Amino acid sequence: MNILFMGTPEFAIPSLKSLLEHDYNVVGVVTQPDKPKGRGRKYIAPPVKISALKAGIPVYQPGRVRDESFLEIFRKISPDMVVLVAFGQILPKEIIDFPRFGCINVHPSLLPKYRGAAPINWSIINGEEKTGITIMRMDEGVDSGDILLQKETGIGIVDTFDDLHEKLSSIGAELLIRAVEGVIDGTLKGTPQDGSLATFAPRLARDAGYINWDNEAEKIVNFIRGLSSHPGAYSFLGDKKLKIFYAVAGKEKSSGEKTPGEIGRLMEAGLQVTAKDGHLYLKDVQLEGRKRMLIEDFLRGHRLDPGDTLE
Repeated sequence: MNILFMGTPEFAIPSLKSLLEHDYNVVGVVTQPDKPKGRGRKYIAPPVKISALKAGIPVYQPGRVRDESFLEIFRKISPDMVVLVAFGQILPKEIIDFPRFGCINVHPSLLPKYRGAAPINWSIINGEEKTGITIMRMDEGVDSGDILLQKETGIGIVDTFDDLHEKLSSIGAELLIRAVEGVIDGTLKGTPQDGSLATFAPRLARDAGYINWDNEAEKIVNFIRGLSSHPGAYSFLGDKKLKIFYAVAGKEKSSGEKTPGEIGRLMEAGLQVTAKDGHLYLKDVQLEGRKRMLIEDFLRGHRLDPGDTLE
């Protein structure tokens, strides 16, 4: 039973490790090419590549998996199954159809809800109370294949993207093993999705984190949670970007006398900022060029007066 694993970010590592711990023969790992990062533009390896090399697994990094140069490699590997977890490229029909046990995908939502590249972010941004993991058999559509297994989990009112990312990556690794076993022994056949119930979670653009203060406080808080810590929600303090990683909504309503984005006092809940319908309280921030810190520590070095405004 030869498995070819496809994945790129930290989210995929628990699934790869779970396959190895259960003695599955992972014959190779396909991941995205190294990319330049930081001021020095030094090339950084994807997290899955680092994990695979430590385990002694061959690594392949095609710019496009549909190019003939990689398809030749794929045919030589001749996997019985492909397991894909947050890989980052769309697979061509040849790869999907080739393995005798198919291509199995670990997706962090309860499909058909939140098909697409950023389901964890959007489930929090939209104020969902639950999400989960779906293991599906891949087809040529975007997250539209037959469902093999699902497991639901709640989204806590304080959960951020980072919290939910860690929780779902662990659930995905656990559920993946059950799905692989069920596909191999024939006990899992798959259930078609109801496409009429599909919702979508598109990739977040670079400027997607800009906060609109003329919105309800609870919506702004969900927006901040859904982008924390990456890519990060932000506003501007003068000409510098202020990333906001955590905030809570206040229960009191706004009098309408203050402008959305206007700064109030530092209170026990955090630094008060006016929203469309009330207030929210900033608790965890990072000014451009500075370290991330709690709001109390930030205000020791940056004076803000009531009436100042976040742009």
